[in-house]
Amino acid sequence: MNRKQNIIKKAINEHAIDNDLTAIGVMDLDGLKKTVADAYAAFPANFFHTFAVKANALVKVLKPLREYGMGAEVASPGELLIALTAGFSAQNIIFDSPAKTLQDLRTCIKSGIALNIDNLQELARIDALMLEYPDSKSVIGFRVNPQIGAGKIGSTSTATATSKFGYALLDNDNRNTLINIYKARPWLTSIHTHTGSQGCELTLMAHGINVITELAEEINAVNGSQQITRIDIGGGLPVNFSSEVVKPSFKDYADLLKAEVPLLFTGKYQVKTEFGRAIVAKNGVIITRVEYTKNSGGRHIATTHAGAQILTRTAFLPKSWPIRVTGYTVEGIEKTPQNSEVVTTDVAGPCCFAGDLICSNQQLPKLKLNDYVMVHDTGGYYFSNHFDYNSLPRVAVYTISGADNDLSMTCIRAAESLEDVLNKM
Repeated sequence: MNRKQNIIKKAINEHAIDNDLTAIGVMDLDGLKKTVADAYAAFPANFFHTFAVKANALVKVLKPLREYGMGAEVASPGELLIALTAGFSAQNIIFDSPAKTLQDLRTCIKSGIALNIDNLQELARIDALMLEYPDSKSVIGFRVNPQIGAGKIGSTSTATATSKFGYALLDNDNRNTLINIYKARPWLTSIHTHTGSQGCELTLMAHGINVITELAEEINAVNGSQQITRIDIGGGLPVNFSSEVVKPSFKDYADLLKAEVPLLFTGKYQVKTEFGRAIVAKNGVIITRVEYTKNSGGRHIATTHAGAQILTRTAFLPKSWPIRVTGYTVEGIEKTPQNSEVVTTDVAGPCCFAGDLICSNQQLPKLKLNDYVMVHDTGGYYFSNHFDYNSLPRVAVYTISGADNDLSMTCIRAAESLEDVLNKM
């Protein structure tokens, strides 16, 4: 019996999912620990991995990530508070928002939190703050947009000519301007880029990293010393949502970077990553109950309680964010072609619009009333980023740990009640 089969049986036996609790999220802490270990094993000791908090902003998921050796990359005051609450120290946090307020900047510089500057107006604010806090321990650098193009998904490509993120390196005389900015400010000791995530080829990401590594070398050469000591290469390793196979792996990425940007592997620079989805996606699942089934136009439709309120990206952009589902009987037995008739199926959510589908036109073992559906690879950007469509409550989230035959299940976020929903309005 595989681990996911054991997870769904545990959820049923402990009534974490039943007629009342109709959808839950589950994070596998053992899988999470292995994923972090795989990331560190793939890279040399001068690499330090931070987790992009936006990918899963649950404090009780972030705490074990910190214990496993990760730092935190945050993009808002709320994410910063969550990271601090999870126990991350200031020196292991990076603040990356493109819209930092003056108070955000003051908090970072006063507290010694690293940050990446998005634009020249932000630089002017930091210039003033560095006069106020000349002994700040913050590691500060520019986020550079190398303007090298997009991947297959435009919304996750961040190095296009017109990207909202970072300092546009190829516009006008911006490269020389940036070199002079660094030369005049010895406290600028880092440089950052982030080409994109899902849908971006590794070669595109490596190209962007090579661009800023060469720029760091040029800045240091102009200054006659190694002013830049840290290169922040962002995150964004794509995830394979089509099967259980992890591809590309962290080793695949490290091997490509070593071939394309070998300087990063010499120890000359501290290198920071900001992996998010690649750390958590495959270590999380959503489990939901089938409320009703019917046939329409020759299509079998199974309506569940996991839709756009949880699976927002998939519901609105299904071609860019397709995900896998597996059906289980009410007893928690996996439905397969060997024990169930295979039919053309839509698995739908509860939201009141036609596009609220987990998957569409799929050949699946026939789902029945009160069966369960497991939605795979949803540990990132799904159950932790709720969408308040139809005022549906947030689902409960559990962690799983232990051996397959002796799993421990803990609720880390209780399901919202209808009173909770009302109190938010």
